[in-house]
Amino acid sequence: MSGNAKSFVFAAVLCLVCSLLLTAASSGLKTFQEKNIALDKHKNILKSVGLTEEGKAYSAEYVEKLYSDNIKSLWVKADEGKIIHEKDRGPKDLPIYLYMKQDSVESYILPIESRGLWGKIYGYLAVKNDGTTIAGFTVYSHSETPGLGGEIEKQWFQKNFEGKKIVDRTGGFVSVGIAKGAVKERLPSEKQPFYVDGISGATLTGNFLSAGLKEILLEYEPVAVRFRNNREVRSEK
Repeated sequence: MSGNAKSFVFAAVLCLVCSLLLTAASSGLKTFQEKNIALDKHKNILKSVGLTEEGKAYSAEYVEKLYSDNIKSLWVKADEGKIIHEKDRGPKDLPIYLYMKQDSVESYILPIESRGLWGKIYGYLAVKNDGTTIAGFTVYSHSETPGLGGEIEKQWFQKNFEGKKIVDRTGGFVSVGIAKGAVKERLPSEKQPFYVDGISGATLTGNFLSAGLKEILLEYEPVAVRFRNNREVRSEK
């Protein structure tokens, strides 16, 4: 066998071995990666209702126990707002998470998937059991510019959502939006309950997120109405 042939065979074998090793590594890490993704989502769901604190370290075991003790993962009938179990869901029904205290719903939590400036924004929005007041908001994945739109992941921005309203005094749906600057400086007092302070230099991120939140809250408006009318204060058995 010539020197060139030997080199070719060696390169081919090396490529095959590397390919097999990469495939094995990818398969072996997949389960680990999926567990980490689920854990991160659970952390953010808990954070949205104030059960974990920003910047504080928690073990995976603690997070999973806190989640299982306090959160129920269920579904909502899209057309009527009734909370159901996964086995009863249809193709158009929506996921929902309930923060439970004993047998009562303290808050309900909606998964957020909104358009951003550079990609999708993922997070969770919690609404109190009055169906009108936001309990918390988190972002766990985004592609926004660091220092600008990327500020949506910061505690100062997310904290502003707490206590904001999604309906007006007459019960009409309003949603919650992001102002172009400070709410108290930019908006009249009657609109301030429905907006949070915007991020300087990130108007487009704010616009996209505002539109995404409105679309999602409208989808879940039937379940919000049930809570407002006190017809959905307990989870389905």
